[in-house]
Amino acid sequence: MQQTLAQKLLQRHSKEEITGDGQIVQCRVSMVLANDITGPLAIKSFRGMGATKVFDRNKIALVMDHFTPQKDIDSANQVLISRAFASEQGLTHYYEGGNCGVEHTLLPEQGLVGPGDLVVGADSHTCTYGGIAAFATGMGSTDIAAAMALGETWLKVPPTIRVEFSGTVHPHVRAKDLMLMLIGTIGVDGALYKALEFGGSIIDNLGVEGRLTMANMAIEAGAKAGLFASDDQTRAYCAEHGGNKPFEEIRADANASYERVVRIDLSGRGPVVACPHLPGNVKSVKELGHLPVQQVVIGSCTNGRISDMRDAAAILRGRKVKQTVRCIILPSTPTVWKQCLKEGLMEVFMEAGCIVGPCTCGPCLGGHMGILADGERAVTTTNRNFKGRMGSLSSEVYLASPVVAAASAVVGEIADPELL
Repeated sequence: MQQTLAQKLLQRHSKEEITGDGQIVQCRVSMVLANDITGPLAIKSFRGMGATKVFDRNKIALVMDHFTPQKDIDSANQVLISRAFASEQGLTHYYEGGNCGVEHTLLPEQGLVGPGDLVVGADSHTCTYGGIAAFATGMGSTDIAAAMALGETWLKVPPTIRVEFSGTVHPHVRAKDLMLMLIGTIGVDGALYKALEFGGSIIDNLGVEGRLTMANMAIEAGAKAGLFASDDQTRAYCAEHGGNKPFEEIRADANASYERVVRIDLSGRGPVVACPHLPGNVKSVKELGHLPVQQVVIGSCTNGRISDMRDAAAILRGRKVKQTVRCIILPSTPTVWKQCLKEGLMEVFMEAGCIVGPCTCGPCLGGHMGILADGERAVTTTNRNFKGRMGSLSSEVYLASPVVAAASAVVGEIADPELL
């Protein structure tokens, strides 16, 4: 049988022969992930099912990123539960405080996830790791508790939509734009319980950080996973980030069968944004007119990596954030933060009048460090713009790449970088 990338990755972790889509298979997991919101729920279920010991203390990661630094007593108690469990179980990979960053940047950066792995996480954006050819998906906390105890889970083999981009790439178009264009094309339920498999020459030339951005937002199209083949770019990324497993190129078979193929021509297309209140409500920046903004956020598991920080700094260098705008910069891990410092990007951000904060998810989920007031409008590099996502139910959230977000901070309205 000629296999898609999803089928091939699941086959590596199952003793059952995969013969087609829709088949339910038992799979061994490579890593189980939870955070400060979902971890305590999983721990409660873990104890409720009578489990006393995790299957492998080296294959569980607890990352305290959503409300860290803790904003109140409740969030502090959430971390307390997770910390106690990590200590009790002797978990190798517990992150809180100075070593902690946004989970979906942190794990690949630390070499904890690599090509061929199968990762399940109690966070919907676990699908990020498909950017380095891992089958990765989010699950509920009860399923995560079972995976913590057993080291395995069941999965239904998803049908696959193949996605290929062609044409000439506009100089201000980034991976975020590509993914928003796709979601705008197929809709937020266009890949429901399917795998998105990305390929073609433009994808072949896309850096791994861009691939991680695109895989991250597969869930915004309803997908079970967003997958990229491993190649020389993946090899270089894994070598740089401490991967200690032998590298292997993993790709779909040449004659694999897909449910459908989506082709998007980038020629003549500039940067886009997702308008309220769905990631699929995608429009060109140029067609929006003059929409003032009160807040810009550059960071998150979608766009908080060093390439994103460099993109933002390139726009902000020598310019000032408009006085009516709060521009919040959140590098997604301590490593990214230190690299920004080393390259002088922090000085660029501070000179421009930005607020530089810690490595937290914070504003993305309306948690803290960037809550929107009634009627405020934000441009953000995060992944969701649902009603009330970042604060007041009457606020508006527009999703964009770091270059569009930074340009908007300078102009004071949703702006095309070409205007600068």
